[in-house]
Amino acid sequence: MVTPSVLEWARVEAGLPPERAAKRAGVSPDRLLAWERGDVRPTLRQAQTLARLYHRALSIFFLPEKPALPPLAAEYRRLPGIEPGTESPELRLAIRILSQRRETAIALSEELGHPIPVFTLAAHLSEPPEAVGARLRSALGVTPQEQLAWRDEWQAWRRWRGAVESVGALVFQFPKVALQQVRGVTLPQFPLPVIGINSKETSAAARAFTLMHELTHLALAAGREEDVALRERRPDPDWQRVEQFAEEAASHALIPQETLAVIVQQEAVRQNAWDVPRVQRLARKFRVTPLAMATRLRAAGALSWDGYRRWKEAWDDYVARLPSRGGGFASPVEKTVGRAGRPFAQLVLEALDANRITAVEACRYLDLRFDHFEKLRGELRGGPGSGREPLDAGD
Repeated sequence: MVTPSVLEWARVEAGLPPERAAKRAGVSPDRLLAWERGDVRPTLRQAQTLARLYHRALSIFFLPEKPALPPLAAEYRRLPGIEPGTESPELRLAIRILSQRRETAIALSEELGHPIPVFTLAAHLSEPPEAVGARLRSALGVTPQEQLAWRDEWQAWRRWRGAVESVGALVFQFPKVALQQVRGVTLPQFPLPVIGINSKETSAAARAFTLMHELTHLALAAGREEDVALRERRPDPDWQRVEQFAEEAASHALIPQETLAVIVQQEAVRQNAWDVPRVQRLARKFRVTPLAMATRLRAAGALSWDGYRRWKEAWDDYVARLPSRGGGFASPVEKTVGRAGRPFAQLVLEALDANRITAVEACRYLDLRFDHFEKLRGELRGGPGSGREPLDAGD
């Protein structure tokens, strides 16, 4: 005997219109709406199908009334082009999982007696973005010498991710969301704020830039310069300036001024003479994207705004002509480590070994079958790998 209003609530919270939900459930829209009105009742098998479709426990349908939960937009920062309440089903699910992992990490840390780290980085829009970028980089502890010695961009991505996790933030990756919707998202909830990176991004350098971009937004939220999407009231032009601030600060964090100045002087390239191949070569030195490097060159005066726009047009044309590339196959353990991160996976395993949680709970937290746990332990003992991570589209 399911509660009709809870059926409707679960569908709306999943971001699914009746027609799409009915098609995926294998029934007509009229039948689905009749269930939600209480005119007829779904069978147990049909209710189980809806629970899987909405990513909810079956038992929630038997509550006497719909749960009183805060809106999803009270969890994440404002995202360009996304109105609160109109998020896609895939993005809504991704944000829910990010939030649940954060709550799990806090609960397990308290259960194990681990101190919860405090995120102390703060930024203000009144500051120069280069000063914010330099402060973020200093807090992360990555030296220019270390950066220039990295083997490839995947080693760079893992090092940047680990550095951000060490300053009191959780870094997760989420699948199934189109890159055109969002590349990254921040949950400015303290303590243990969350940065989410879209795992469809096949370029490790692009992931690193998104990570720094979201870290800047997180620092702005800590400085009370930003609020969650539900309460963010800035008009679009003002918000675009915030996004531009985050981009510039991220580029300064990834590419330190002194090191860049020395290398640019050695290159001896005239202002606005930076074509796509030259910017690509310079970007490879720092293990960043060419677009991030062009943004940085513009801020450093090596490109004027007109020169940057011309370069950007040439870059967009170059990218449009590139063949599509597959990402390879991600194993279950690779997916778990990539999505949940090493600190979260280690925390869950420690709680399991200390009998603070059951194996069933550990499997649910990590979205991993128990027969893969020994491989996961081996991966965590061995440290971050050196190879290219496969594309994790999410299926």
